[in-house]
Amino acid sequence: MNIKLDNIFLLAFFVFIGIAVLIGAVWAIVTEKRLKRFFLGKKAKNLEDTIVVLEQEIGKLKIAKENMEKNISVINTKLKKSIRGLETIRFNPFPDQGSNQSFAIGMLDEEGDGLVISSLYSRERMSVFAKPVKNGKSEYELSAEEKEALQKAKV
Repeated sequence: MNIKLDNIFLLAFFVFIGIAVLIGAVWAIVTEKRLKRFFLGKKAKNLEDTIVVLEQEIGKLKIAKENMEKNISVINTKLKKSIRGLETIRFNPFPDQGSNQSFAIGMLDEEGDGLVISSLYSRERMSVFAKPVKNGKSEYELSAEEKEALQKAKV
């Protein structure tokens, strides 16, 4: 009976080992297929080549990101100095003649710097004036229409 019991244990051991070997072989085949799919590509023949290519691409992306950040900084600096507010006011300075042919144009950047251009129209002549503006104010006296144009041009 001891011999039969030993034979059964031995048979169970070999069956267990056989099942383990079979599971290991299936796992190895599945892993091999996954690796073959992973390494498919034009230039990546092995994992080291793939990592080197990815590292080079990451380096290129970092350089491109730095260049974009510099460009955005330059664009933001230029944008602060560009005309952000623009307003035109038409008016008639001489009620007894003509119509609303005179105008005042206010142009300001983000910081309130810019200019106001105004034109006074009459039958005999037309005059054009340009006055610089710094921080929303001009060192020259502004008419009511020019002040209104600047007020409406503020961002």
